[in-house]
Amino acid sequence: MPNIEYLMNGSRSIFWHRRDLRINDNIGLSKASKSRKNLTGVYILDPKLLDLELTTSKSKNWFLGNSLLELQNNWKRLGSRLLVLKGDPINLIPRLAELININSIFWNVNIEPYEQYRDNKIKKELIKNNTQVYTFMDQLIIDPSNIRTNNNEPYRVYGPFYRKWLDQIYQAKSSNDNLMKCFTLSNKLVDLKDTDLSSIKDSNLNYCINNPGESINKFLIENKFRGEHLCPCKPGEHASQRQLNSFINSGTIISYEKGRDIPSESGTSELSAALSLGTISCRAAWNGAQISRSLARNKYQLDSINTWIKELAWREFYQNTLINFPELAKGPYKKKWFNFPWQNRLDWYENWTNGLTGIPIIDASMRQLKHSGWMHNRCRMIVASFLVKDLLIDWKWGETYFMKNLVDGDLASNNGGWQWSASSGMDPKPMRIFNPFRQASKFDPNGIYIRKWVPELEHISTTDLLSGEIAPSERKYYPSPIVNHKNQQAIFKELYSNLI
Repeated sequence: MPNIEYLMNGSRSIFWHRRDLRINDNIGLSKASKSRKNLTGVYILDPKLLDLELTTSKSKNWFLGNSLLELQNNWKRLGSRLLVLKGDPINLIPRLAELININSIFWNVNIEPYEQYRDNKIKKELIKNNTQVYTFMDQLIIDPSNIRTNNNEPYRVYGPFYRKWLDQIYQAKSSNDNLMKCFTLSNKLVDLKDTDLSSIKDSNLNYCINNPGESINKFLIENKFRGEHLCPCKPGEHASQRQLNSFINSGTIISYEKGRDIPSESGTSELSAALSLGTISCRAAWNGAQISRSLARNKYQLDSINTWIKELAWREFYQNTLINFPELAKGPYKKKWFNFPWQNRLDWYENWTNGLTGIPIIDASMRQLKHSGWMHNRCRMIVASFLVKDLLIDWKWGETYFMKNLVDGDLASNNGGWQWSASSGMDPKPMRIFNPFRQASKFDPNGIYIRKWVPELEHISTTDLLSGEIAPSERKYYPSPIVNHKNQQAIFKELYSNLI
């Protein structure tokens, strides 16, 4: 943690929210509130992170906008306010600091390449103008700079990373380090002065003094998401905490080992968007799992909890790999994949995106994504394998499509998952191909999930539904399979064997 100069006088500071849309258990905000009474919150709607064609989705913006509305109310309850500005932070943050005479600024570190570049430019400009900058690691349990191999290199394989990650956590606990404590706000805050508000109102910062929620409501209207009633991820700090409590208290976590693979059931925490945008902290997730561990009654329950903890570690592994190997955001880790002869048939790709491949488990999964903004993780692996290894379409097409539709779209996790499915990433297993029919039979044995999202197949027998062997007369308006899995698998293997 950086050394903070304590100022409780009239000097004003700001806390810049980014992927930490909460008041409680927010390391940077907690530190700021302990030393700064005159503290104002800021969030910037950055166009480069809100591009619906490249970097985000309407569902994620819906989650973001509603979380910001709650966050504004929480800042008001604390006695201060959250300014929500729109534009390039490189220009807006220094301008705001100058406009209201900011003494210091606090934020939690982000790890994506663009965010790192942006933050470094802003930090240099602020320091040049004698504004103190304090940054903290809140997004991950273990700071990436502290988790290295014995040769002081970043980890490339999940297994050794996971063991080191656990060791770091337990070492901190045994040494009475406050790593896993819940960080709280200790002071009632003081709002901006009238002169500051006048300066903002008269500036070009695009902030409405009289109705501060106006910019967020306009943002939500521009990003109208029609699947909120279907989306399992619920926006806001309060809803995220409620979902975590439900996951722990309902017993879902103690049956997670099997439940996580059944897409027709709510067998997961459904906190992926909350962790991505920070409406709940990673420490809260870890601590919830530890409470469950202390109450586990048998090995299966304990194994289920440990499996969920491993998922938290996967999230940190992917973020560690991205910060250490930022080139992953642009292409494959295994260089020979640059030479793969993708077929990239646009008609097959459109069939895949619209859930019209003629293969029920694929179409059910893609329709869930299209209508709810979310897809079950088992299904993400199935459709990713199908796009790459059956349709022979570049995995980067799938990665981009997911980011444009997922409520929990996260560059590190999404990229890591797609490279894992494509076999182009750091996974030591050279080849992995999912048989969609076998996957459906194993994880949707009664066809409940398929029938929910592909209702035109409700009348088909479960046997035919899972095998995909549906008679033309029974298909009605449902399409025939666009490819034969066995044939495409053979083609893919031959193409892969010729890679140099």
